[in-house]
Amino acid sequence: MNSPTTTMQRRFSFSLLFAALSALAIASSSPAHAQSDAQKQLASDRFTIVSPFPPGGPVDTLARVLSGGLAKRYGQAAVVENLVGAAGNIGIDKVKRAKGDGHTLLVVPAGNLTINPTLMPNFPFDIEKDFVPVTMLAKAPNVLVASPSSGIKSAKELVAKAKAKPNTLSYASPGVGSGLHLAGELFKQQAGIDLLHVPYKGTAPALNDVLGGSVPLMFSNLPATMPFIKNGKLVALGVTEATRSAAAPDIPTLAEQGIQGVTVTSWYGLLAPKGTPPAVVEQLAKDAAQMLAQPDVRERLKVQGMTDAAMKPAEFAAHIRDETAVWARIIKARNIVAE
Repeated sequence: MNSPTTTMQRRFSFSLLFAALSALAIASSSPAHAQSDAQKQLASDRFTIVSPFPPGGPVDTLARVLSGGLAKRYGQAAVVENLVGAAGNIGIDKVKRAKGDGHTLLVVPAGNLTINPTLMPNFPFDIEKDFVPVTMLAKAPNVLVASPSSGIKSAKELVAKAKAKPNTLSYASPGVGSGLHLAGELFKQQAGIDLLHVPYKGTAPALNDVLGGSVPLMFSNLPATMPFIKNGKLVALGVTEATRSAAAPDIPTLAEQGIQGVTVTSWYGLLAPKGTPPAVVEQLAKDAAQMLAQPDVRERLKVQGMTDAAMKPAEFAAHIRDETAVWARIIKARNIVAE
């Protein structure tokens, strides 16, 4: 015969079991279950990550980080397609036409999302309607540099010189409508000065002429110019971020020198086709953030001068809208037209 104590122990055990099963039932109907469904959907098919630019650059690097991470996480093949052409529009178009199930994704630089819609008269996409922002992936700081032969050693000196002799100083860029061109136009606007724009076909020839002293100024990616800054072939006048760069803490920001509102960072984002379920988008954003936080991935990004910059989908969507509005004002005010 069971003692009263044994009976009470059994009742207590059954109560604990019932409570545990009830908690499990509640959990299965909670939002966490939606994430589980999203993971199941992502594990149901292979992935295609579209890079609309050639292999070897930052877009391709990020696409391959994602492909490797997704393949490992979901046990599915994940391939990178470099669909190059039409300033990135060929690759972007493929993703636009893809099924919104989370298996076809786009890695793209900021300019294709926030500059080209205004710059290109017949831009073939509506970023807000055709795509779903997933997350920003990485960013790289930009810096205003000068040739030593210019004699300019700070942004303050540059502004003073430009105001004393308007339209005598020029700055190089990789091309009309490039992010670095618009950085120069924004700088001119915020500093209240005039500089002559000298467009080139790419960063390399523009940088070469600044190094040679043919053109005194240029906005460029900080990692690309750091070797020349360190050996004295270029003078760093200021970084275009809200705070100093960890990679170059001795270079002041433009804001520190009294030139406000010139925050221009090169960044790269992840998008999915319209119709992709919100739960799948949220899961992809979490996956990307975890992949980018891995020490080996961070080191891989550092080689190309990038740092991880993951954010939530809603934050990324707002960032795209805000930056698009800024560049639209600059492009229209300066009557900039794509070549």
